[in-house]
Amino acid sequence: MALTGIEIFKLLPKTNCKECGVPTCLAFAMNLAAGKAELSSCPYVSEEAKAKLSEASAPPIRPLVIGSGDNAVKIGGETVLFRHEKTFVNKPGFALLISDTMPEAEVEGRLRRFKELKYERVGLVLRGEIIAVKNESGDIGKFEALIKKIKGESDAAIIVMSDELEALKAGVAACAERTPLIYAATNDNSEALADLAKEHKCPLAVKADNMEALSLLSDKLTAAGVKDLVLDTGSRTFRKAFEDEVFIRRAALIQKNRSLGFPTITFPCEMTKEPMKEAMIAAAFVAKYAGIIVLSDFQGETLFPLLVERLNIYTDPQRPMMMQQGIYPIGNPTEDSPALITTNFALTYFIVSSEIEASRVPSWLLVMDTEGLSVLTAWAAGKFVGDAIGTFVKKSGITDKVKHRRIVIPGVAAGVSGDLEEELGAGWEVKIGPREAAHLSAYLRMAS
Repeated sequence: MALTGIEIFKLLPKTNCKECGVPTCLAFAMNLAAGKAELSSCPYVSEEAKAKLSEASAPPIRPLVIGSGDNAVKIGGETVLFRHEKTFVNKPGFALLISDTMPEAEVEGRLRRFKELKYERVGLVLRGEIIAVKNESGDIGKFEALIKKIKGESDAAIIVMSDELEALKAGVAACAERTPLIYAATNDNSEALADLAKEHKCPLAVKADNMEALSLLSDKLTAAGVKDLVLDTGSRTFRKAFEDEVFIRRAALIQKNRSLGFPTITFPCEMTKEPMKEAMIAAAFVAKYAGIIVLSDFQGETLFPLLVERLNIYTDPQRPMMMQQGIYPIGNPTEDSPALITTNFALTYFIVSSEIEASRVPSWLLVMDTEGLSVLTAWAAGKFVGDAIGTFVKKSGITDKVKHRRIVIPGVAAGVSGDLEEELGAGWEVKIGPREAAHLSAYLRMAS
């Protein structure tokens, strides 16, 4: 039975060290009880307390990792039904399906698309992360060779898929260091796959025909010592699979059903043969509530919108999207190129940078941390004012990149120019740019 916040508080060190991210141990205890924090955030909790708190501190949906290194995919760990309640945390992984019956040219093409379809947005690299390798040939050697090829030629997290136990053993052994997901345990093979998962310390997918059978099977595997499970309800129609996703999330979060408290895997690739319809189904599962989404192929026109949707949904709605503070070169600038400054609100950055690119005038763009506020909002909040901008410019390192001492500020912040010149000191010239970013291209062309 879960402990209350007060019961948890009694087991904490009561140092109020704030290293967990909240002001007091009592607040941390309340977050643990509500499933909004992890016990690992407290650096001073005793081993005895950890044992007692394991149930209370466990998130309602168990987090787990597939893959390794920079491309490790963390799924699960969610604590809310709706992102505006707090935020969604661990975004679903997009998986590309490759079968060992596909011609070599098709395999090469899919591997190439997996590696090439990457997009930079808001300073982040958006991409698919997983390759689901399916044994349809019945040839264990061929299956093993395909997995080794994928492991050698990509950084993909891997799902090892087969109906045959020996093929799964060979496949997992071929990529065990990648921490693959083993797919899938059923009533017929659960004991053998539990042993395989424990031997290689890999997560295990669980598949059943209905929710009751799925719950019983997850309980059986948990009792056998397999803690990292991924649930597949077996539904292969969109309506039923969508209903199952919502049911599992609500059962885990509201009813505290530990049997269903695991991330899920969905297969839009098996629900339709139409690529655009498959993408629409996948889009629904990004929102509600898949942990892994397996696609028949990666194509730019369908993958990119899914990646952007995922980015938007899994961005904290209470925090604006921000760029990292620093100096961004645009168009191979030199020591004579103009230097402009703006805030680190992502939308502001992309609008300004695109206008600079359109002008074809190589420039240095200084991005100042204003906690993600736009120029006018940051000015009104006292975060984009003369003394603050001047301090940032002097510490930014721009003087090592340009020989002139001119800085262009946004026209809407023209009022700070006097304070900024005073803060920067003699020799600096503050130039007022246009009020609208749309006029920036013409301004730069004329100034150059």
